[in-house]
Amino acid sequence: MSNRSAERWSRREFLTTVAGAGTGVVLGLRSEAIAAEPPLETTRLRTTTSQTGICVMGPKIVAEALWRAEGFTDVQYQGPFQNLEARLGALASNAIDIETTFVGPVVSRIDAGDPIVILGGLHAGCFELFGGERVRAIRDLKGKTVAVSGVGGPDYAFIASMLAYVGLDARRDVSWVALPTAESIERFANGKVDAFMGFPTVPQELRSKGLGRVEVNSAVDRPWSQYFCCLVAANREFVRKHPIATKRALRALLKAVNICAVDPDRAATTLVEKGITPRYEIAVQTMKDVPYGRWSDYDAEDTMRFYALRLHEAGMIKSSPQKIIAQGTDWRFLRELKKELKA
Repeated sequence: MSNRSAERWSRREFLTTVAGAGTGVVLGLRSEAIAAEPPLETTRLRTTTSQTGICVMGPKIVAEALWRAEGFTDVQYQGPFQNLEARLGALASNAIDIETTFVGPVVSRIDAGDPIVILGGLHAGCFELFGGERVRAIRDLKGKTVAVSGVGGPDYAFIASMLAYVGLDARRDVSWVALPTAESIERFANGKVDAFMGFPTVPQELRSKGLGRVEVNSAVDRPWSQYFCCLVAANREFVRKHPIATKRALRALLKAVNICAVDPDRAATTLVEKGITPRYEIAVQTMKDVPYGRWSDYDAEDTMRFYALRLHEAGMIKSSPQKIIAQGTDWRFLRELKKELKA
């Protein structure tokens, strides 16, 4: 790590950097404008921490100083949680207030009736499908063995969506094996599984070692690159009781997303300093690889519709896309913020 990157990032230095990034595009509103707004209904904000999926962790960690600048004096990072299912369970049970999440599993939780609402898109293009010698396209997965973290997990949901998109059935056409990530990589390298999906920082590490071939890169390959893969979600009761706090929490998080896009070095540094990942080089490459700057360009409702349809086709949810959107989204804060932040 360079000396500059190794320097401790104090709150004052961070806010100074943020204020200078993008000449106001990142911050959007001046501090006096924030002070003139109605007071927060609560100054406590709870989210989660995890050492997996730094593409969704990055903005949350960067957002801490911005949340405090918005008036949240008690910012809590609960965890670490070992997987997304546990984090979404905490969100549904009102143990946390706001979360960043992969789209597939959260659509499934909304379908199951969990009190979760989607507030907006986070970023597109974090997952990559690696294939072995017998896999050259999604259709080649028919009859093959695919490693996933677990049935219903984010990797399973994304691969099932891909299979449904090309007319295959995840329940009949693929043999699934549930393995920890490290074992999936080992078996893939030894030819014992035909494919697996990697989330940051796994793709960055595999590419640095020249291992495997990427069959689908959701950052560049259509249609996946045209939709968010990760979203911002909140507990429904928190949103109902605290609309002002919800808007300001989302605003800070979207500013943090912009910082990840315009200053990946700083974002990677804070991830390392906070103990989310030990390797700065891989962290900064992840921040550069993930297209964070698209939150204002893409339509989060289109993403919900697209993936809800795919998951319905795959037999993973029962609700129609229209019902998922009606009961599990709230776009009013995002609409206001796009105007305020001149997105």
